[in-house]
Amino acid sequence: MNTISPRQRRSLSRRTLLLGGLGALAAVGVPTMVACTPDPTPNATKPTPSTTNLAPSTTDPTPSTINLAPSTTLTGHTHWVTSVAFSPDGKTLATGSNDKSVKLWDVAGHNTIATLTGHTDEVTSVAFSPDGKTLATGSLDKSVKLWDVAGHNTIATLTGHTGEVFSVAFSPDGKTLATGSFDKSVKLWDVAGRNIVAILTGLTGHTGVVFSVAFSPDGKTLASGSLDKSVKLWDVAGRNIVATLTSHTGNVSSVAFSPDGETLATGSADKSVKLWPTR
Repeated sequence: MNTISPRQRRSLSRRTLLLGGLGALAAVGVPTMVACTPDPTPNATKPTPSTTNLAPSTTDPTPSTINLAPSTTLTGHTHWVTSVAFSPDGKTLATGSNDKSVKLWDVAGHNTIATLTGHTDEVTSVAFSPDGKTLATGSLDKSVKLWDVAGHNTIATLTGHTGEVFSVAFSPDGKTLATGSFDKSVKLWDVAGRNIVAILTGLTGHTGVVFSVAFSPDGKTLASGSLDKSVKLWDVAGRNIVATLTSHTGNVSSVAFSPDGETLATGSADKSVKLWPTR
């Protein structure tokens, strides 16, 4: 499962991108319902110095159906839309596409503000910095680009991954960018310096493609989901793994922390979403 031929790579990326993230679905108006317990009871094994195996919390969901209609439809991309992200003030929407472009939209006016071009392959992920001034984009061209949102131009192109980049995420203070890649690594970049400050792999790192990354609200922990069916929790300052979550039976395509940082949601090809207590 973890070994993929070059021939299967593009097919894999397309299937994976269709899975999307919980935030992406909500941004385009598709209802997503994940119940987070306010004070989950941890169910974990005794931690070792470098690794902790956590068990997902469980709930007894009540079946419900909500039928919503979109308030508007934004058109302009010429191929699949793979990723979406709102700016922190909610006024701008960024979208990445298989047409190799990124579009910025005026949410209120429902019109295109700018089309950002420069990637030479499909754009897989988009993320705004906390101050909304910078946009990060990841691509199958193995690069990450930083864009000036106001000026609509490229600030920097970050190279260093040896495989396609599937996920990008800013730390809460905006100083660090995390990226996940086909090369099985998670890289941490200094946004101001435009350089790699850490490569998170190690002996207990991921053994498969890294599809998704997300910082905890306090910026101290980074979660990464992988083709190897696991989720890793990394100590950002120490650059080491603090927990390995191994309950999924399919690749993990999406990870997200709750606003209070006490719960991690993970989405998988095994058709499930799991909620994990992080404390």
